[in-house]
Amino acid sequence: MEVERVRRFLLLLVVLQVQTLTRTATHRPASDICATHIILPGPKGEHGEKGDSGEPGKTGKLGPPGPKGLIGEPGQNGEIGQRGKIGPIGTKVIAGIKETEEKFYLIVKEGKNYNDALVHCKDRGGSLVMPKDEETNTLIAAYVNKTGLSRVFIGVNDLEKERQFMYTDFTPLQNYSHWRPGEPNNAFGGEDCVEMVSDGGWNDVECHLTIYFVCEFLKKIS
Repeated sequence: MEVERVRRFLLLLVVLQVQTLTRTATHRPASDICATHIILPGPKGEHGEKGDSGEPGKTGKLGPPGPKGLIGEPGQNGEIGQRGKIGPIGTKVIAGIKETEEKFYLIVKEGKNYNDALVHCKDRGGSLVMPKDEETNTLIAAYVNKTGLSRVFIGVNDLEKERQFMYTDFTPLQNYSHWRPGEPNNAFGGEDCVEMVSDGGWNDVECHLTIYFVCEFLKKIS
């Protein structure tokens, strides 16, 4: 290569100069030799060939954050959430009374949780309605429909023992029940109280819900 030839030429030049100095040193003083025979640096060589790429360097520090990006497109709608609590109820209203030969029934349009509904009926001298046969259940369902409601508490629960529903007078559901298909299912893990919906079906619900309810009262025997 051209660079190698230049290097060899410079080396040969140095050897010749050394030989010349050696011959001259035998005829001239050392001071003259140093003064007149100074070896000068050779000319600048040519650029060498490009070397191989080195190994990758270490990862540098993170740079400053960039500018804020544009707002992305809206995502897809999520799944429908669980049923929420019943909202606040309006002013207190007591619907018209229904009656049979033995009992009076009335819907209280004042939203309460299950325990408060029990106390309310008891303070009036009655109890939460306990439909123990198809005739009574149909009567209460028609009463609820006529009043324009969709659900009411009834006097059935399994607060004493899970999956063993009984009426509020502590009698078990032996001869009659009117559960909707798939009920009771304890869907939210704490559905220990029971509501009747407008078609007369029963559904277990959480006792803290605030909804309307039906009280029943025994007629006084004269």
